[in-house]
Amino acid sequence: MIRTRAVRCRRAVVFVLPGLWVLAVVLWELLSPRGTRFVELLAATPAIACAGTGRRQCVVLGGACALFALLPLGPSWRTAPGSRLGTCCAILAVVVASYLTSGRRRRLTQELERVKEIAVTAQRALLRPLPPLLDGLALAGGHLSASHGALVGGDLYEVQATAHGVRVVMGDVRGHGLPALSTVAALLGSFREAAHDEPELPGVLRRLERALHRHLRDRDRTEPPRPGQGGADRADAEEFVTVLLLEVGAHGEVRALNCGHPWPHRLPGAGPDGPRAVALAPGDPLPPLGMFPLPADLPVLALDQLLPGDALVLHTDGAEDARDATGAFFPLSGALARTAHAAPATVVARVQDALLRHTGGLLTDDFALLVLRNDRVRVPEQPSPLPLEPCCRRP
Repeated sequence: MIRTRAVRCRRAVVFVLPGLWVLAVVLWELLSPRGTRFVELLAATPAIACAGTGRRQCVVLGGACALFALLPLGPSWRTAPGSRLGTCCAILAVVVASYLTSGRRRRLTQELERVKEIAVTAQRALLRPLPPLLDGLALAGGHLSASHGALVGGDLYEVQATAHGVRVVMGDVRGHGLPALSTVAALLGSFREAAHDEPELPGVLRRLERALHRHLRDRDRTEPPRPGQGGADRADAEEFVTVLLLEVGAHGEVRALNCGHPWPHRLPGAGPDGPRAVALAPGDPLPPLGMFPLPADLPVLALDQLLPGDALVLHTDGAEDARDATGAFFPLSGALARTAHAAPATVVARVQDALLRHTGGLLTDDFALLVLRNDRVRVPEQPSPLPLEPCCRRP
C-alpha cells in the first residue's frame, strides 16, 4: 500500500511538472525588469513533457507554449517583438523532435519488455518451479542471482520422483550469473534423465560427470579461447561443479553422494529440545566434478533418517560465504533455527530475507536453497483379522 501511494505521488509530480514550468516562466516574464526576456525557456517544456508523461501531453503543451510565446507578455514585448516569432518556431521544432524521440523510446521500451518476458520464461524453464508436494515430501526452492536482472545463475537444484526413490541434486557451477547458465542447463538435463534410468546413485553421478565433460568440450569448439588459455582441455582444467546427490527412500532413509558441496542441515520436527538446526557431516566429500576423474568405487553415505515432520535444507556456499559490511559471515544455522516447524516455502522466504538484510542487498555469489519435509503419514500396523468360522449347515 505504501509503495503504491509513493508511485502515485511520483506520477502526479511528473504530470504537473511541465505545467509548473510554463507557469514559472510566464510569471518570471511578467515580473521581470524591462528588457529581460525569459520566454525562450518555454522551449524546454515539450521535452519535459515527453520525458515524463508521454507524446500526447508533449504536443498539447508544445502548442500552448507556442501561443504563449506569441502573446504580448511583459515589458520585453515592446523592445524585441520580433524575437517572439523566433521563439515560437524554436518551440515547435522542439515539439517535433521530442515527439519523434518519445515514439522511438516507446518502441524500444516495448521491445525490451518482450525480451525480458522471453528471458524470464527461458530461465524458469531451465530451473523449473518445484511442485509443493512430491511423493509425500513437501518441497520449496529459492534462488538469488548475483547478476542484476537474472533469475538463474550458477546454482542448480532439481527433485525427481523415480522408481528408485525421490532423487535430489543440488549443485554450484564455478563462477556465477549468466555465464554459468549453459553448464547448469547441461547438468540439469543429464540429471533429469539419469535419475530415472540409473538404479544406483553412483550411476547418476557418473552420468553427470560425462555430461559436464561433453559440454565443456563442445563449448571449447564453438567459443574462442580467452586470454591466457591454451590447449585442448583448457575448460576441463578450469571448470568444476560441486554436486550433492540425495536419495530419499520410502521409509525416510536418506543416502547421499557429495562432490565438494556443503552438507545439508536437518530441521527436526516438534521435540523437547526446541527449534534447532543440525548441520550434517557424515563423512568427507569427494572432489568437485571436473577437477579429477571419479574413483572406481563411489561410497554412498547414509544420512539420518528423515522422520515424519523432519526437514532437510540443502544450500550452496553463497549463504555461508555471504558477509555484511563489517566482514561478518551470515549465520545460516541461526537463521534456519528461527524457521523451525515452518512450512518449506516459509523457510525459503525467511532465509532469503535474512540473507539480503545481512548483506545489504549486495550479493557477491549466487545463493540457492532447497527444503524437503517428510509429510508422509506413518500408518500404524493393524492387527491381523481373526479367521472366520465356517457357517453352519442346515439339516
